[in-house]
Amino acid sequence: MTIEATSDVPPRSLGVRIGRIAFIVVAALIVVAVAAAFFLTWTIQRSFPQTSGELQLKGLEQPVVVQRDDRSIPTITAESTHDLFFAQGFTHAQDRFFEMDFRRHVTSGRVAEMFGESQVATDKFLRTLGWRAVAEQEVDALDDTTRGYYDAYADGVNAYLSSHSGAEMSLEYAVLGVQNPDYSPEPWEPADSVAWLKAMAWDLRTNIEDETDRALLAAQLTESGETAESAQALIEKVYPGYPFDRNPVIVPKISTVEPPPTTAAPASFTGVQPEVTDALTTIEWTEAASVIEAAGMLLDSAGEGIGSNSWVVSGDLTESGMPLLSNDPHLGAALPSVWYQVQLKCKKVTEACPFDVGGFSFSGLPGIVIGHNDKIAWGFTNLTTDVTDLYIEKVEGDEYWRDGALVPMEVEHDTIKVAGGKDVPLTIRRTVHGPIVSGLTDDFTAVGEHPVTSAGDTLLPLDGAPEIPAGDTAVSIRWTALDAGTTATAIFALSTAQNFDDFRYAASLFDVPAQNLIYADIEGNIGYQAPGRLPIRGAGDGWVPQPGWDSTYDWNGFIPFEDLPVSYNPSEGYIVTANNAIVDDSYDYFLSRDWDYGYRAARITHLIERKVAAAPLTAADMRAIQMDNEMWIGKQLAAAMDKVAVKGEGPKAAVELLRTWDAQNGADSAAAAYANVLWSKLVHNVFVERDVPLPIGDQGRLFSVVGAMFEDPSDPLWSNEKIDTAGMYATLALSATQAYDELAELQGTDVRQWNWGSLHALSLVSSTLGSSGIAPVEMLFNRGPYRVGGGSSVVNATGWRMGESYETTTVPSMRMVVDLADFDASTWNHLTGTSGHAFNAHYTDQTDDWSHGVQKPWAFTKKAVAEATVDTLVLKPGD
Repeated sequence: MTIEATSDVPPRSLGVRIGRIAFIVVAALIVVAVAAAFFLTWTIQRSFPQTSGELQLKGLEQPVVVQRDDRSIPTITAESTHDLFFAQGFTHAQDRFFEMDFRRHVTSGRVAEMFGESQVATDKFLRTLGWRAVAEQEVDALDDTTRGYYDAYADGVNAYLSSHSGAEMSLEYAVLGVQNPDYSPEPWEPADSVAWLKAMAWDLRTNIEDETDRALLAAQLTESGETAESAQALIEKVYPGYPFDRNPVIVPKISTVEPPPTTAAPASFTGVQPEVTDALTTIEWTEAASVIEAAGMLLDSAGEGIGSNSWVVSGDLTESGMPLLSNDPHLGAALPSVWYQVQLKCKKVTEACPFDVGGFSFSGLPGIVIGHNDKIAWGFTNLTTDVTDLYIEKVEGDEYWRDGALVPMEVEHDTIKVAGGKDVPLTIRRTVHGPIVSGLTDDFTAVGEHPVTSAGDTLLPLDGAPEIPAGDTAVSIRWTALDAGTTATAIFALSTAQNFDDFRYAASLFDVPAQNLIYADIEGNIGYQAPGRLPIRGAGDGWVPQPGWDSTYDWNGFIPFEDLPVSYNPSEGYIVTANNAIVDDSYDYFLSRDWDYGYRAARITHLIERKVAAAPLTAADMRAIQMDNEMWIGKQLAAAMDKVAVKGEGPKAAVELLRTWDAQNGADSAAAAYANVLWSKLVHNVFVERDVPLPIGDQGRLFSVVGAMFEDPSDPLWSNEKIDTAGMYATLALSATQAYDELAELQGTDVRQWNWGSLHALSLVSSTLGSSGIAPVEMLFNRGPYRVGGGSSVVNATGWRMGESYETTTVPSMRMVVDLADFDASTWNHLTGTSGHAFNAHYTDQTDDWSHGVQKPWAFTKKAVAEATVDTLVLKPGD
């Protein structure tokens, strides 16, 4: 008998088999995803700094203690200055080395070595300006003590590099390795540190864009048929003088004080004719539309909103009876923030080790830039004096005309190395004024092609200038930062100053960038000093480019330091600086025609006086003033709209918002959202919708122009055939309707639901890989958006680019309030966080507080620092 085997299990269906396969595939994908997540997490976290325990570092002489608080802000305590700055270099590198490495490539014009061919044009411009070469000259000129600080700092950075490489230093190096696998950082040098001061000077270079815009506008107007006289009149109307009758100057009366003691003549005392070179600021992986734009992107710098607020109040006006000092520098929004909070303390303060100081530093630079020590506090704002001029040169080959004769240019041949590409040769040409920059940027090239030295025809000479020489036209740049100076020393002189004389001596060394310096001390004194290398001009004033072939337009040295404005314990009891005019036109020297127009300064002054009238000032009052959102032009705009008839329920409801608006640009304000969009539309209709558009890059300037126009409804600028408007009210009505339509599309038709904070939000973009154009990479490094209030030419200075977007682009990069009655009661905050490592807990842990104006205590004394300490790392000598 044959028995056949049988089974009770039915064959699997096709669906079951497919399901099983799908399960296996999904399971495999999960395993891969988990493995990838673990790998990514490991890659990210392996670069995070060690902040507790012990580390042995070759090069240290004695142990150093690094105490970090809950925001990972370090307080570094050492036995000697060598170990103090060694440890600062090591700590900066732990938290921010990729930022440091990138910055030094920017300042030396070597960005293409990291990011490839797209950055060649940027490198050409930066290399031509020559920041690195000037920095090397400054390092060579340092005294032995200061050079020792920079050397020790570099040794500390290199101690970090000796035990870290690739992704161990930061996530950015892991990503960069995909594109540029052969890249590895070079050892740190003192010139890498000093060159960053040139980058900050470029960031704060003030009026070079205005000078360029006026030259191009003059050419366009005359080419369009305007007479020289009418073009001149229009340009002066849209670039009015400072409103001295409305807004304050910083030093209404110059104090009489003794010259500060000096041990060396600072550069600002000299009349040396410097060599010129320039540079710029931030990076994008894709090629920018223009080199100046690319340079600006590298530092997230110049543009609407660059400036600062600072003020100091005497103890006569405060609750404690001691001074209060506030500062909030306005710079481009950057991730990580340009600032690094740190405190540097000698275990025993002596002449050999004199530091007991805290404040804001730059990663890559030893010392403290803004802050306080145990005796004094100081703050900065941009001086906004004109320290940069363009010159029209007449060129024949490698020679140029000077006073009727051809003279040779200085010619240098260089090579730009390109990651993944061929070397690019570069020829740099310089005149007595500085490097030739036409041919490197669209704007400077256009100035050379349509040269104007006054708002007239494209004829070059100013009144009284000699006949124009023959030859091609080129544009050179004269800038104070292209001369070797002494700011690299001034930083340490500020940190150890004990009184106003010491402070003024430090200020005399702080030549570039030119800054307003405010002061307070524990004896109750307050003060101000204008430092800087400020040119004495010849025949021209630098408002437009000048004829380079005529030496009467050259600079004739610099204003002597003892003649620069100073104020000490003024009778008003306070000093306010907000990039406004320093002095009135009675001052003996020409400083600028391009001040900030003073609306922030006027508002701060008003708030101080109003609060003092009610009660003595407190630190909380100072912080509240820093967050004031009043929009000066908003009040004028709302008043003008009272007489404007608009059609449609939506536009009428929007205009109605303005009737009860307090002119505060609060993040939650519907009226602020409408007012700012209305303001943008109005500016566009008046200044941009024209045959020859007028520049709109400075909203403070536009406040003055439009504010005057509101007082004259018949002003010709109100009428515009191109958009069929006649008079002020017709233009306002059109703008009001357009503003409603735009906001209705962006935020809905219910005007009560509008808000300024979302429209004006801040996105934090990494200065390097955050603009790579590769979405997954950008997601790793960028953060936000964050809702913010404020606006352009507002005390809470969150600037935005008119005509481009309402998004915040420039910010109060940090805020501090120093209480001279109790340093531990002082407060501080900055835009992002201590760490430059994406996904580190301190990458953006201060941003939410920053957006709401919350400042945290600033522990300074030994006891307060110990109580605030969360992590302690001891650095010990070793191999």
